[in-house]
Amino acid sequence: MSKRVKFFTGTSHRALAENIALVYGSVLGDVNITRFSDGEFTIYFNETVRGQDVFLIQPTTPPSDNLMELLLMIDAARRASARKIIAVIPYFGMARQDRKDKPRVAIGSKLVANMLMAAGVTRVITMDLHADQIQGFFEVPVDHLYASTIFLPYIKENFDLENLIIAAPDTGGTKRANAYSKYLGLEMAVCYKQRKAANQIENMMVIGDVRDKDVLIVDDIIDTAGTLTKAADLMQHEGARSVSAMCTHAVLSGPAYERLENSEIDKLIVTDTIPLQKNSDKIHIISVASLFADVIRRLESHKSISSKFII
Repeated sequence: MSKRVKFFTGTSHRALAENIALVYGSVLGDVNITRFSDGEFTIYFNETVRGQDVFLIQPTTPPSDNLMELLLMIDAARRASARKIIAVIPYFGMARQDRKDKPRVAIGSKLVANMLMAAGVTRVITMDLHADQIQGFFEVPVDHLYASTIFLPYIKENFDLENLIIAAPDTGGTKRANAYSKYLGLEMAVCYKQRKAANQIENMMVIGDVRDKDVLIVDDIIDTAGTLTKAADLMQHEGARSVSAMCTHAVLSGPAYERLENSEIDKLIVTDTIPLQKNSDKIHIISVASLFADVIRRLESHKSISSKFII
């Protein structure tokens, strides 16, 4: 453990931050977040960070206060003469706003990148960005980790590969599903969907043969679970023997939990990049703490992290 490394977190996901620090061999530093009656808050460190490598662990899930906490911690560390300021963002909020797909729309992920750099961040560590090109929005190094590093060994240990087929819940996920299927030497299926509006699916069909197969749907983000559950139900209708799902970021907003419970999904495997709002017998959590801690350790010792990327 390097003496110049310090870990801090806001209120977004303290449990994950504590686990990352623990696996690294450290503890969380003391940071004070004072809130005023009107909702405004201020942040200051209760210990010195001068000349230190400061790792600020904070998923930027809604509400926007989580992002603002991270920005204020970065600014406070910079003004306190930290040597390096590394934002560890297991879930990068606004990542779905990565391009101008219609007139007069904001590119939220680029705006967030600008704000992080303006605050004084010197490096960003994140996981499974919704769009890989978001890395190019930054003018500082970005270490983009992949959940496949922990998902693929899990699949090998817990699924019967002889009867397994990898599926994408929509055409946007075909690249990810194809990478999984090629690495594991399995067949792939794709759900083709047409949307009526955001979070509203008009119709869906399956491309590929899933009859009598154990289907594993892989995705990066599950929000309202509309696409996922419709895909699972359609796979079952097409004759699948069982349907499981694997997702990095379990946003699970709105009717997601109800949809999940009423769906044909037997098991949903997720990471802990986002704290779950409810418990469910169908949900199994795999922690990313060890992966993040090992990457941080390698960065501090100036070692390559390429071995952390399976696909």
